[in-house]
Amino acid sequence: MGNTSPDSEIDSTVLVIDGHEVPVVSANTVVVGTGAAGYCAAARLVQFGTTDVVVVTDKIRAGASRNAGSDKQTYYKLTLSGAEPDSVRDMAETLFAGGSMDGDIALAEAAWSARTFFNLVEAGVPFPHARSGEFVGYKTDHDPRQRATSVGPYTSKTMVEQLEKQVRRNGTPIIDSCRVVDLIVDHEGDRGGSIAGLLCLRTDVRDGADESRFLLLRCHNIVYATGGPAGMYADAVYPHGQWGANGAALRAGVRGKNLTEWQFGLASIRPRWNVSGTYMQVLPRFISTDADGNNEREFLTEAIPDYGRQLSMIFLKGYQWPFDIRKATDGSSLIDLLVHRETVLRGRRVFLDFRSNPVRPDFDPSTLSEEAHSYLDRAGVLALGDSTPIQRLQHMNRPAYNFYLERNPQIDLEVEPLEVAVCAQHNNGGLVVDQWWHSNVAGFFPVGEAAGAHGIYRPGGAALNSGQVGATRAATYVAARRTGDPVDHDQFATLATPVTRKAQALLAGAADRAAQAGDDTDALLREATELMSRNAAVVRSRAGIGEALQQVKAWLDSYESTVGADAGSRRSVNRLFLIRDIITSQFVYLSAMADYLDHGGRSRGSVLYTDPEGRLPLAGTEDDPTAELDLPEVYRFRLDEGELAGVIQETDWHGTGTPDFAWRPIRPIPADDEFFENVWRGYREDQNVH
Repeated sequence: MGNTSPDSEIDSTVLVIDGHEVPVVSANTVVVGTGAAGYCAAARLVQFGTTDVVVVTDKIRAGASRNAGSDKQTYYKLTLSGAEPDSVRDMAETLFAGGSMDGDIALAEAAWSARTFFNLVEAGVPFPHARSGEFVGYKTDHDPRQRATSVGPYTSKTMVEQLEKQVRRNGTPIIDSCRVVDLIVDHEGDRGGSIAGLLCLRTDVRDGADESRFLLLRCHNIVYATGGPAGMYADAVYPHGQWGANGAALRAGVRGKNLTEWQFGLASIRPRWNVSGTYMQVLPRFISTDADGNNEREFLTEAIPDYGRQLSMIFLKGYQWPFDIRKATDGSSLIDLLVHRETVLRGRRVFLDFRSNPVRPDFDPSTLSEEAHSYLDRAGVLALGDSTPIQRLQHMNRPAYNFYLERNPQIDLEVEPLEVAVCAQHNNGGLVVDQWWHSNVAGFFPVGEAAGAHGIYRPGGAALNSGQVGATRAATYVAARRTGDPVDHDQFATLATPVTRKAQALLAGAADRAAQAGDDTDALLREATELMSRNAAVVRSRAGIGEALQQVKAWLDSYESTVGADAGSRRSVNRLFLIRDIITSQFVYLSAMADYLDHGGRSRGSVLYTDPEGRLPLAGTEDDPTAELDLPEVYRFRLDEGELAGVIQETDWHGTGTPDFAWRPIRPIPADDEFFENVWRGYREDQNVH
């Protein structure tokens, strides 16, 4: 039954459905996902006394936290060094200031940031400290302090590796090769139903094998660490193999929260990697070509002809890597829009060329902004003289250059350019959670990027902290409040049989259609993801969202009667259920975007919403500071100006019809009673878990 921990024991039975034996694994808690948040939850559950735990995953070695990073991947936490003052409340205020952020979640993330950070340190993650022991920090984006830290390009990968060691030492069963198909929910009760289990596709079982292609898990709790819905977009920096599984949760009635809020940024597409930090600070040349790699053009100069201004804006993309609509009028995010114009509107390919300087052959640092000039001087770049970007990169950050040399296929930035695009990088919204990362469905705990724990903006590295805090708090709540047994076998059979039957019918029907007309899963996946990148990514219009929504709804409505999948191909069968999850997420997310516009929403965060009454980005000339750039009308926008920052959009859908939307005020930062005797009494009574 997949790969499991060597000395683990699994409580397994069999449920017979229409003559097919489907194995059933039972546990108090199932953790779905083997990234940093999933492994943290599994380890913490055992630490807190909940040992009846099973971990399932679609692919142990896949996932964003194991395979994603940047030139210096950031972890955000409370300040733990120096004389600069900081406090839990200050950090909570920073997180809360991102807009559309619940204050109780902000306070929890701040309060337990030190606890979860030191858990990682003790687990073996080598966060740097000074000789005296202070864990030093630096300032990241949207950060008024110096709370950020890093172990280099692979911070999250190192976290995963060390947390996995804990889980394996605990002997917790890990079942690999399981694609989430559907949640099994008992919809009786007041909360919005309660978790009864999970149906998975076993992607390691071939057609005709003696084993079932499906696996049922009977449980009292699910910790859902599946990551964000990465499969929705074609242009994405998420690593290959990271898809997400939000669709199954949304289909089961788990509410969505802030689904419109994403983070986009420049990334290489082969391999998928953020080109932030040093990659921008060394001032590479931006070029575009036609689809065949010909007709090379240095396109930034069309909109930013001033040499010093262009170089200074490129430099700032290192600090200001995520697309930020507030910096699109006359700041560094204009570069993202110009790359978007080349790739999406003009159908060209964009490359970073580190072999030669932008605009002209020589390098003249005297024209740079004071900020860029000072930084490059302190980094020793100006002492190099008339240098090239690759010389500057090798001087400032040789590992960033070596990274591409170590990929397969190898890319040598000394001899070839690097293809890039504006890519989806993180979903700041997600599935609704409270202060204990408990959703509206009892026993269902989304953690990590699957959870809608963030607001419009967040400090760089806050997602890694949120994943660790959320996993720890979910495990704490389960250990304190949800230690009961799963539903009994008879009730589980009643709930699981129709869900499993539907999945079996989908597979059988798709196999019959493929035998007659061929497998169309690859083509549909490509078409669906390209549609989202074209119509609903970093630049969105009402017309584009409407067009995409109409098409996705048509796919979703006809999916069970039209899609064909080769039953003899494990990859094709896997894609059959994966695509259903992706277009489910697309439908609900697109519906949320349309509702956002209907609610008067404008451009904010990492998204430009086209507005005919708005302005185009500015040319930035001294002669006429208010002159607009000659850009397509799709880039005309108005800033939100915080009008909806005090409310949150929640989405409710149960698999049929149109999603329902509710806008509620953000929950404020709690003014907790901090008198010690009162807190201590509450802690003695129920550990203050309620």
